[in-house]
Amino acid sequence: MNPVIHLAGLTRHFDGLVAVDQVDLQVFPGEIFGLVGPDGAGKTTTIRMLLGIIEPSAGSVAVLDQGSLENIKESIGYVPQKFSLYGDLTVIENIRLIGSLYGAGSAGIEQRAKEILTFTKLLPFKDRLADNLSGGMKQKLALAAGLMHKPKIFFLDEPTSGVDPVSRREFWQMLYGLNKEGMTIVVSTPYMDEAELCTRIAFMHHGHIVSCDPPAKIKQSFPFHLLELSTGSKDVRHHLPAALIHDVNAFGDKYHLVVSDPAAAMAAVREALGKAGILIESLGEIEAALEDVFVSLASQPAKAADDLPAANTGIPIAAVPEKAAVKCPKDDCSLYEYAVETYNLTRKFGNFTAVNSVNLKIKRGSIYGFLGPNGSGKSTTIRMLCGILTPTAGNGTILGVDLAKEGEAIKSFIGYMSQKFSLYDDLTVKENLDFYAGLYSLTGRQKDGRINEMLQMAGLEDREKELTVNLAGGWKQRLALGCSILHNPPILFLDEPTGGVDPKSRRMFWDIIYKLAAQGTTVMVTTHFMDEAEHCDEIGFIFEGSLIAADTPARLKQSIKGTLIRINHPDPMALLSEVTAHKLPFIDVYAQGAGLHALVRPEDMPAWETYPYKVISPSLEDVFVHYVKSNRKELSA
Repeated sequence: MNPVIHLAGLTRHFDGLVAVDQVDLQVFPGEIFGLVGPDGAGKTTTIRMLLGIIEPSAGSVAVLDQGSLENIKESIGYVPQKFSLYGDLTVIENIRLIGSLYGAGSAGIEQRAKEILTFTKLLPFKDRLADNLSGGMKQKLALAAGLMHKPKIFFLDEPTSGVDPVSRREFWQMLYGLNKEGMTIVVSTPYMDEAELCTRIAFMHHGHIVSCDPPAKIKQSFPFHLLELSTGSKDVRHHLPAALIHDVNAFGDKYHLVVSDPAAAMAAVREALGKAGILIESLGEIEAALEDVFVSLASQPAKAADDLPAANTGIPIAAVPEKAAVKCPKDDCSLYEYAVETYNLTRKFGNFTAVNSVNLKIKRGSIYGFLGPNGSGKSTTIRMLCGILTPTAGNGTILGVDLAKEGEAIKSFIGYMSQKFSLYDDLTVKENLDFYAGLYSLTGRQKDGRINEMLQMAGLEDREKELTVNLAGGWKQRLALGCSILHNPPILFLDEPTGGVDPKSRRMFWDIIYKLAAQGTTVMVTTHFMDEAEHCDEIGFIFEGSLIAADTPARLKQSIKGTLIRINHPDPMALLSEVTAHKLPFIDVYAQGAGLHALVRPEDMPAWETYPYKVISPSLEDVFVHYVKSNRKELSA
C-alpha cells in the first residue's frame, strides 16, 4: 500500500533553534494517525509543514504524491489549535463563508451545510453567534468548517484541548465515522485516552520521532514495571524506599510507582510504610498506560536515587518554596474552618442565568475541584469568588470578606490564574515576575527573594532573560503560577490551568499544587482532566449553572448505581458500534482508551457474558460522564 503522506529528512530551524529534526514518516490511507509529545516537541511545526503553511529548512514533504499542495487544496482539511471562527457570524454564516472560499455554488453550499450540521449535531444552533457557543460547540463548528469540501486527508492540531470529556467523546465518535467512510486523519492530542484510539501514534521529543507504532505495541515498550499503591493517607511519598523507586505519581489516595524489580519494591514499600504506621489498603502490579510510557519517553536521564522526584516531576520537593507567612485579610486564617462559603450565589447576563443559586463550602487548606461541561458556569463562578464579577443575587465570603461588598479587597489577597495565562509575551520571564511583584507591592529583598523562589519552582532559573512568547505551554503554565503566588496568597483560584499542556508538564504542575496545599494554601481548581480531579479533597459538579453534586472523589464514585464493566479491544469504536447495533442492555456505554466501558444493571449482566469483560471500579471520568448524561436525560431508562 502506497503512503498518502511521506516525509523524508524533514527539518525546520527557527533562528538557530531546531524545531523539527530529520523526521522520516509515512502515513497510509485510512489511518487515524496520532502525533503526541511534550510541549515544544515539534508537533504543530510538523503539521504546518505538511500543510505548506511554513517551508521546511531541509528534507521533503509529499502529500497524495504531490510535493506542492497547490493542486490538492480541495483534498486537504485542517482544524488548527485556535479555531479560525468569526465570532460575530452565526454558525450557518461561518459555514457558508468557508464553502464560498472553496468556490462552491450556493445550492451546493446549502446542501453540504445541512449535511455536516446534522452530522455534528449543530443544526438546532445554526442561527446562534459563534461567540455564544460553548467550547465543545465551537470545536464542532471548527470540525464542520473543515469538512465543507469533503477532504481526503484531515489534519487536526489538538482539536479537543480545553474541552470536557463528554464533548471529547462525541467529537471522537464523529472522527471515527469519518474514518470509516475512508478519510485519513492526522491528529495531535495531549490526551492519552484519545491517542489510544489512533491506528498508530508517533511520539515526538526535541524535534525527533522516538517511537512510531500502534498504541498497544508502544505500551509494551515501557521499560519498567508499574505498581499501584492505595493507602488511607494523603501523602506517603516521603516514606517510600527511594532506592527502589524511579518515579511516583499521586492520584488522590492512590500512587503509581515506577520500579525495575516489582517483588523487591513491594516488599520494601510494605516494610517502610509499616514502620511509619501507614495502612496499605492494596498494593500490586498493573499494566502501564500510554501516559506512563509518554512520561518515560519524555523524561531526562534518571537522577540519583536520593534525589527522588515528587510525583513524576523531575523537580525535587525542596524546589517548591517552604511555607512563608501567609497574610489573612482580616485576622488569623486558622479562625476560619471554611475558606470559601457561598449562599445561593447567582449571576445573570441579561435573561441568561450563568450561575444559579450555588452553595459552596470549601475547607481551608484543601484542594477543591470544580468540574462541569463547557459553558456550565465554572469560570463565571470563579470570577465572582475573585471579586472580578459582582453577583446578581446571593452572597458569600472569602476568608470572612464579603463577596458582594468587598470585591476589590478580595483581589488584593487571593491568587488567580486564568485559562489563558495572563502573561506578557513581549516581556522576558523575569520581567513578567517583576511586573506582578510590583502589582502586589513587593519591594527590596522580599521582592528579589520571591522572584528567585518562583524561578526555581518553575525550573526557569537559566531562562529568566528569555522572551515569554518563546516558552512552550508547560513552562508558561508554571511561570503563570509563579506570578499568581508571588505574594503568598492564602487562597489560590486556578481556572483550567493545564489545558493544552502535555502529561509530563501536568504532573510537574500538580506536584507544586500538592506542596502548596500541604503548606496551608486553599486551592480551587477547574479542569477537564479527570485524572487531575483525583488529586482533589472534594469535588463539585456544576451543570447548566447549578451545583448537582459535591463530595469526596471516593463517595462520588460510590454514588453510581449499576455494575461498570470493561472490555479490552484493539478497535473500541468498532466494538461500540457492534454493541449498540446488537442492542445489548446498558445504562451507558462508551469507548475509553483501548477498551469499552459499559454501565449495566445487575439483572442485565447475563446478556454480556459472550464478551470477555471484567468488573472495574468507576473512575472520576466515568462519574463525570454519568452525572452530565443523567442531567441531559441521555442515559437508557
